[in-house]
Amino acid sequence: MSSTQMLKGIIDGCILAIIQEKEIYGYELAEKLEQYGFDSFSEGTIYPLLIRMQKEELVTSTLKKSTAGPKRKYYSLTQKGKNELQQFMVRWDKLQNSVNHVLYK
Repeated sequence: MSSTQMLKGIIDGCILAIIQEKEIYGYELAEKLEQYGFDSFSEGTIYPLLIRMQKEELVTSTLKKSTAGPKRKYYSLTQKGKNELQQFMVRWDKLQNSVNHVLYK
């Protein structure tokens, strides 16, 4: 199994966690993910995830003026998104503990 396949179920939670820190636009989100070591996620990968999250009402977006070029779409968490992030953190903690028990017994 490739790391990309393993990440598919995890990246949503990471994106929600980053958006919770502050309102953010897509390119900035891609840069943040890269800073955290997720170098396989480009803007082209991020936007479909954000669109899906918006349809699921986990995030909302607002167009704001940019100092460089056209308006940017900034994303922020909805209450549903905050709840989903909390649930993800509980699931991740349980999964991480279980995997660590197997790997480092």
